[in-house]
Parts: sequence; structure tokens; C-alpha cells
Amino acid sequence: MPIVPDDAPPYGGDQDDDRGAARLSGPLFRDETFQDGTSRDGTYRNDTSSAQPLPHAAAPQNPEPMPDAPQPAPAPQKKSAGRDLGAAIGVGVGLGVVIVASLFVVKAVFVGVVAVAVVVGLWELTSRLQERKGIKAPLVPLALGGAAMVVAGYARGAEGAWVALALTGLAVLVWRMTEPPEGYLRDVTAGLFAAFYVPFLATFVSMMLTADDGPRRVITFLLLTVVSDTGAYAVGWRFGTHKLAPRISPGKTREGLVGAVLFAMAAGALCMQFLIDDGTWWQGLLLGLAVAASATLGDLGESMIKRDLGIKDMGTLLPGHGGIMDRLDSLLPTAPVVWLLMVLFVGSG
Repeated sequence: MPIVPDDAPPYGGDQDDDRGAARLSGPLFRDETFQDGTSRDGTYRNDTSSAQPLPHAAAPQNPEPMPDAPQPAPAPQKKSAGRDLGAAIGVGVGLGVVIVASLFVVKAVFVGVVAVAVVVGLWELTSRLQERKGIKAPLVPLALGGAAMVVAGYARGAEGAWVALALTGLAVLVWRMTEPPEGYLRDVTAGLFAAFYVPFLATFVSMMLTADDGPRRVITFLLLTVVSDTGAYAVGWRFGTHKLAPRISPGKTREGLVGAVLFAMAAGALCMQFLIDDGTWWQGLLLGLAVAASATLGDLGESMIKRDLGIKDMGTLLPGHGGIMDRLDSLLPTAPVVWLLMVLFVGSG
């Protein structure tokens, strides 16, 4: 068998391409003619006439395809925030005005604002659990116990918050006994989780308020959390290329996390230096770092819950934001972190 060289032309070379036949005047041997007078090179031969090409031999059997016309490059797409930014800013400003006004007018009014947010958040969470998973966490004892937790944290401190949590858990167990036993363990487990996740973590905000500079501590807590989220969004939207947790929250990037840390540390240094009694800038750097970490973890935690439930938002109460729980996601786990570091740095008084 002959060896075919690497640079052999396509379609097997001259033996398969009629262009090779054009370079020959006739068959290689005289006996290579078919009975009808047609030779292998596509010509007609007889004894009295010269070779004449057949009509079908003029067209190549394997025409080369024409190259495709160049396609215009797609126009670059602008990055989108994914929400109504104007509505989100308007709602955020409105909430900020309510919070600041209640903080610096009457402290008890702010405690009431926190309690209302807790009750609405519990309603959103239990509603989504029932709609998507069929889990019936008892809302009535959760709402009453949640509001009591926030008030007890303000009036009696950490001990009052723990006692209110225990009584709320007991009320959930008893309340669910009025329903059929099927799904009892599932429902009360979800109820205990909701009691800890929403109202108990929120009690640390009301406990911050009991200090002499309590309103400024709460402002520092809120400001650092918002600045952390804003830094993560701004840096991630502009420079984000490496996903932080693609299976949980595809929109979060490592660059965004760096932005959250830098923004929160800068804001923390300023707040501790100028807002908190006996606070120093280096304490603010540590506080900002902790807030960026807890806020990011809180956001990822709620993203896990929403992915498990198969929803994008917990509610639609706040245009441009979703529901109350979509705004509490980073605040709730950050509250005990800020409360603890404030106590360690400057005391609880």
C-alpha cells in the first residue's frame, strides 16, 4: 500500500479531483475505455475522432464552498442593576427619615418601629414557607413573641431577650398542638428557626439603644451595614469578574467583597472617632471589617433560603427592594456583632 504524504490535497488528490484529469490528454493506458467509449478522464474516444469532453465533465464534482460573509460584531450590552434604582433610592431615603426621626425624638418610638419590622418580616417568612414548602409555622405566637422579645431586650437587656425567646418557643410548641399531628415536628422546627432568626437577632438593636449614646450606636450600626452593601454593589458592578459564591448568589463577586470591606472600614473609623463616646479610629477599622463579614454572610444566608424556596424576593412591600426581609437580611446577623464589639470597646453604658 502506498504511503499518502501529509500534504496530500483534499478529496484524495488528483485521482479523485477532475482537475487532475484536465492535465492529461487521455487515459493512461489504451484499454482504459468503457464500452460506450467513455474514458476515466471524462472524455469520449473512438478510432476516427479526437477526444471530446462530455458535457457533464465541465463542472467540478466537488465544488469548494464559498466563504461565509463576515458577521457584524454584537453591540456591547450595558450592565444593569436588575432593579428600579430610582424607586429603591426613594424607599431607602424614606426609611432613613423614619428611623432617624424615631431615634432622636423618643427612643420608645424606635423600639416600636423595630417591632413592626419584625412582625412584618415574620409574616413574609412564614407565608413563603407555607406557599413554597407547605410548612405551617404558627404566625400568631411568633408575632406576639417577636414583638415581646424586642421590647424585653430594650427594657431588661439580654436576660429579658432570652426569657422572651424561651417563652415564644414554648408558645409555638403548644399552639401547633391544635392542628393534626402530621407535620408537627417540621412546623415547630420552622417556627423555632423563625423566632431566632428574625426577632431574637433584632433584639440586639434595641439593646444598643439602652446606652447613653444609644441612638448614635444604632446609627453607626445602620450606616456601616448600608455602606458595606453599597461598597459591595458599586465595586462589584464596576470591577467584579470573579464570583464569590456562584451557587448561592451569582451576582456577588470577590471584588465586591473587597469593596465592602474597604468602605465599611473607612466608615467605621469615622463613626467610632466622631460619634461614639470614648471610641477610637482603630476600633472603627475592626468594627467595619466585622460588619462587612457579617453583612455578607447574612446576605448569603437569606439567598440560600430563597434559593431553597425557589423565589427571588421574600415580598413586594418595598418597591425596588422586595420585602422587609430582603432589607433585614444583612442587618439581622450584624446586630449582635456590633452590639458585642461596642460593649468590648467602650462598654455598655
